[in-house]
Amino acid sequence: MTAIILDGSALSLQMQEKMAKLVSVKFVNSPPPKLAVILVGENPASKSYVRTKERTAKKLGFATEVKHFTEKASMSEILDAIEAFNRDPHCDACFVQLPVPKPLDGLVLTAHVSSQKDADGLTPTSMGRLLLGESGAFLPCTARGIISLLDHYKLELSGKDAVVVGRSNIVGKPVSLLLQRRNCTVTMCHSKTRDLEAHVRRAELLVVATGVAGLIKGEWIREGAIVIDAGFNKLEDGSIVGDVEFNTAKERAAYITPVPGGVGPMTVISLLEQCLESALRRV
Repeated sequence: MTAIILDGSALSLQMQEKMAKLVSVKFVNSPPPKLAVILVGENPASKSYVRTKERTAKKLGFATEVKHFTEKASMSEILDAIEAFNRDPHCDACFVQLPVPKPLDGLVLTAHVSSQKDADGLTPTSMGRLLLGESGAFLPCTARGIISLLDHYKLELSGKDAVVVGRSNIVGKPVSLLLQRRNCTVTMCHSKTRDLEAHVRRAELLVVATGVAGLIKGEWIREGAIVIDAGFNKLEDGSIVGDVEFNTAKERAAYITPVPGGVGPMTVISLLEQCLESALRRV
């Protein structure tokens, strides 16, 4: 068995084409969707992520504005910028690129983004609506992207034993809730889980988001499983790998995401989808 690759890059391009057409039709007589970004510090990964989001947004016909603060910026300065975007009638969506440098508090900053403009889906209001199962809520983008990818490949989720490794607010917690909404039986694993291998071996659907390269050994993967690797790790030689040993895992899984080119592009396009959804409310 060699797994079918769940190609997030290809799906993202298809979605971009549809969204660009929609923008060209719906915003002829009004300002285009506008995405605002708060970036703090000089973290290379964060700067790269923001450039990717900004470049893709412009490709779709969006307007963008990036407020780039130095790591010495105060909480009050950044909060003022967020509040300005909240009040701006031409700004449809806003997010704070995480993580932010210490001692700044990313949770506090994100909480001040208007729930009506929550492109990242990480404000307390959005997360609460997700927990309550409300439809139409903004969702954490990686979790939304994972579900979109599974749906695109028409993979049946109902009744599956799903194992989520990682319990972050950005990926692990929200994706576990979305999988429960799809009637999966979900087990959450984390750094304190005993016998992680045993949990992984029984997973029909495995989602991994830990930031630890090769944490999940390929030989642990259940035959015929669906494997979603949301890890992104840069090795000393410059290569990018996920949290799952891909080469071995792909010989056991039925479906698997590559790294790069799997979950990452779906995260970006999901953020832009939510910006577009916000903008469509005003036209």
